[in-house]
Formats: sequence, C-alpha cells, structure tokens
Amino acid sequence: MFDWMAWTLPVAVFFTCIVLMLVGMAVWELKSPTTMRKGFLPLETTRGDRLFIGLLSAAYVNLIFVGISGKLAQWFSLQGDPSIWISFVVSMALLALIMRKG
Repeated sequence: MFDWMAWTLPVAVFFTCIVLMLVGMAVWELKSPTTMRKGFLPLETTRGDRLFIGLLSAAYVNLIFVGISGKLAQWFSLQGDPSIWISFVVSMALLALIMRKG
C-alpha cells in the first residue's frame, strides 16, 4: 500500500511527530479552549492557526533542504548529501518558535 513512498526513519519520525502534535492539540483544545493572540505574525491567531502555519513552514524547510542538499555537499566538499536530520531539527525548532511566539 505504501510502496510509492520511501519510508526512511527521518520520514517516519517526521510524520509521527505531526500525528502526535495533532492529537495533543485536540486534547489541549478540549481541556482549555483557545483565545485569539497577537505575536510576531502579522495577524491574530489561535493555537490551531499557529500549528497550521508552523507545519507549513516545517514542510517548506524540509523541501528546501532536500532541494539544496546536493549543492550543500558540493559547496562544502562533503562525501555525500548532508543528513536529513539537520532539516528535521531546524524545522521542528521553527515550529516551536511559531507556536510559542507567533
């Protein structure tokens, strides 16, 4: 069923984190309804809005990293492409920043 996708460990961890975040946000919303808040984002957002914006940002960070990983290996004279774990950590840090301060 999932033969079309390369299920590597980083991909599985990334999607597992997304599912856990969605479940956690649903429970959090049931326990404590959200209110609108203004952070560094140019609009008032709820927790769900910030999660959506953060997940989109995380996906773009990962896609950009995959797109330029060959160039990074060439620029820094690496033996192979840099680890995808780098983009995972950066994207999760960006997501945390958006959730906390956005």
